[in-house]
Amino acid sequence: MIISDSVLRGSERTIFALRELYQNAGYAPYRMSKFEEYDFYARNKDFLVSDHVITFTDTNGRLMALKPDVTLSIIKNSRDVPGQVQRLYYSENVYRVSRGSNSFTEIMQTGLECFGAVDESDLLQVLELAGRSLKLFTSHWVLALSDLTLIERAVQALRLSAEDTARIYKAIGEKNLHEIDDICAGSGAAADSTAALKALLSVRGGAEEVLPRIRQLCSGDDEAERFCVILEKLAMTDIGGSVAVDFSVTDDTNYYNGIVFKGFISGISAAVLSGGQYDKLMTKMQRTSRAVGFAVYTDMLERTGNDGEDDGSYINIALPKGRLGEQVYDMLVKAGCECPGMKDNTRKLIFENEEKKLRYFWVKPTDVGIYVERGAADIGIEGKDTLLEHQPDIYELLDLHIGRCRMAVAAPKGYEDDASRTLRVATKYPNIAQTYYRSIGRDIDIIQLNGSIEIAPIIGLSDVIVDIVETGTTLRENNLEVVETVVPISARVIANKSSFRFKGEHIETIVRSLAEQTEEKK
Repeated sequence: MIISDSVLRGSERTIFALRELYQNAGYAPYRMSKFEEYDFYARNKDFLVSDHVITFTDTNGRLMALKPDVTLSIIKNSRDVPGQVQRLYYSENVYRVSRGSNSFTEIMQTGLECFGAVDESDLLQVLELAGRSLKLFTSHWVLALSDLTLIERAVQALRLSAEDTARIYKAIGEKNLHEIDDICAGSGAAADSTAALKALLSVRGGAEEVLPRIRQLCSGDDEAERFCVILEKLAMTDIGGSVAVDFSVTDDTNYYNGIVFKGFISGISAAVLSGGQYDKLMTKMQRTSRAVGFAVYTDMLERTGNDGEDDGSYINIALPKGRLGEQVYDMLVKAGCECPGMKDNTRKLIFENEEKKLRYFWVKPTDVGIYVERGAADIGIEGKDTLLEHQPDIYELLDLHIGRCRMAVAAPKGYEDDASRTLRVATKYPNIAQTYYRSIGRDIDIIQLNGSIEIAPIIGLSDVIVDIVETGTTLRENNLEVVETVVPISARVIANKSSFRFKGEHIETIVRSLAEQTEEKK
């Protein structure tokens, strides 16, 4: 039977192309049930992308779950074969909560798992197949590699608490060097250990560019040398020109070890491929095998357009409407990023400088992170309050030290908290409030409001409020006072993670100029 290519959807062509690639490399197809017992995922929930799992009770009364992950199921349903390497590929749907809609969605994945007596040649083959998976669809792609063992050692040298360690890993994943400085300074970490971590994170680029630097920073480290040898071998393959080192690529160190990686395609706002070595997961599941694998999010590949070919000529910048945006634009002008008409009295929202390949958007301040995360803007300016509340998946590259204020707990003057009662908290920032009070072990009742927060404790709607405080005038005029500072707030430069792979040099040039101006004002 011959099937015309014209009747296939884009996702179907993608899956068939990937299947052919993996099968030709010696991988066997694997098919699994759509369901697993929920208890299995509950025991390994830290490995999952999301804590949310769709559950149901089967006809025998067992609590079952729709698969939120493929790797866990493959490892659970396979066995170690001494001295052998098992190579499996799959095309499966998983069920996870979508960040955008905050509801469950079906996600198509095609990927592979290699486990058993895995050696360096097996690891190299998996990395090559990851690169070739991207290469099937476009010439504009990047496979970003990191070594989690090197990062873990650098973090361990800081001797942080478990809470601060989690914050450090989040900051690493955001390229947030100023946050790393703040965490390390606040915890009393040694200055040389902080500098060593930041030096490792500054290493970025192709093998020829980064190998001398890695060997200099990690002299005598066997793991670093192993990583360098893998990079050298990859550089000699057909995918070598699109492989880049980036130590902001991380994953859960309780499960992953060694090399981890993500794949990006120009024109798609997030990683379309993710994988790594997961020997620690094998150990947790009482397995002796080593393992490495990856998944391609095949539904995302339908978003490429023009086969994913994006010339990337323009830098798209989202600025918040209002005084803060105008202040930042003045800084951008000094950085050589002016754009005609930006300050004209007009309702126009998009402005272009064709000569300098710049495009500006004026957007609602709380929406900047959405534009950047979704790739409509390459970089943007967002207040730390909005970043903390909505947690967009972006890079936070610079603290501009403008628009400075603080998130604080305020209450009527003379208020005394009764720890035996649930605290009623009125706020526009429920996530920030929940995070803060969870950190101090206080039970609260969130009352979400959208304005005039100060009224709530005055009329008895709440006991306290959590809100932004700049001068404190409004609080004083309503007989309120700050009882606790939650976190300082200022404007931050943020960037889309995929855009940074393809426009990083231009973005970093802009950020460096803004950083110089910020330092001059201190």
